[in-house]
Amino acid sequence: MPNKKLLVLLVLLIILSLGHDLDHVIRGDFRVSASAAPIFISLLAKYAILGFGLYFYLKNKVGPLFWAVLAGFGATLGWLAHFSPFSQQTPQYIFHAYQTAAGGILAVGLLAALMLVLIATLLYAEYLWAKRSG
Repeated sequence: MPNKKLLVLLVLLIILSLGHDLDHVIRGDFRVSASAAPIFISLLAKYAILGFGLYFYLKNKVGPLFWAVLAGFGATLGWLAHFSPFSQQTPQYIFHAYQTAAGGILAVGLLAALMLVLIATLLYAEYLWAKRSG
């Protein structure tokens, strides 16, 4: 039977991920062109993995370890893309990409919330896996 707290984290993760991707669209990072095909394919793959993963979790075909690995991968990519010393799209960049402070605060807040939920999902899913394995 799926864990309800993990399920809430997963739904929140998907919602925040959609919000963050919408932020990228608003800022013009995802433009419709032939060169943008890899971006759209990766987005399609991301949501296919999340959707099928959620479906299979509800059917007890995948467990918490699946979500721990996926959340760890997402947190790593998020850190590399937005918080590492090599990042071009830092929170400051995202904030200043908006004409209003409210828009910038909302976009950076979405990113921060997404990262926190990824880390919480990683830790909680790992805890559930270790508890079940031990």
